[in-house]
Amino acid sequence: MAVPPQMRALLQAVNVLLRKRRYHAALAMLKGFRNGAVYGAKIRAPHALVMTFLFRSGSLREKLRAILQATYTHSRNLACFVFTYKGLCALQAHVQGETYQVHSILAAFIGGMLVFGANNNINSQINMYLLSRVLFALCRLGVEKGYIPEPRWDPFPLFTGLLWGLVLWLFEYHQPTLQPSLQSSMTYLYQDSNVWHDISDFLLYNKSLPSK
Repeated sequence: MAVPPQMRALLQAVNVLLRKRRYHAALAMLKGFRNGAVYGAKIRAPHALVMTFLFRSGSLREKLRAILQATYTHSRNLACFVFTYKGLCALQAHVQGETYQVHSILAAFIGGMLVFGANNNINSQINMYLLSRVLFALCRLGVEKGYIPEPRWDPFPLFTGLLWGLVLWLFEYHQPTLQPSLQSSMTYLYQDSNVWHDISDFLLYNKSLPSK
């Protein structure tokens, strides 16, 4: 199907605009917003689908609404954060005439407080995800810079044992301190497996089907 001349001319004008270096910072903000929205939806939708149908009660409409709401919130927040972060980085570089490492910290600090500062389930999951990776990265950076002695043996097994020991202790004796989604997962694994009545809820189902 042939493209109308007006549409071809419009596309050419847009492509010329996109190649102009003077608009690069603003256009990068827009593409960052786009990428944040797409990535947020890709990450959240499958997770929300699985967790909702595994652990959430309610009608099909309520479950679908919860999935869409979680996906929208994650997608919107990530898009807004990327847009804000890139904008603040560009602004600092423009004002100071050069890019410094502290620009990233300040831009992300402000953007994080504005976008991810609300204490809700979505933001909590994202922040906890980041926390674990930041701690890992800081340990590696400390070794790389010489602040932390390089281990003579692989500490990963010890780290793993400590991590699992702590999380199961918290679950068994201080469960309310854990995230709701983690509580649901661990309840399914460690508490629901203590209860059954016959072969149906021992092997086929997690819980007995309600009698009609």
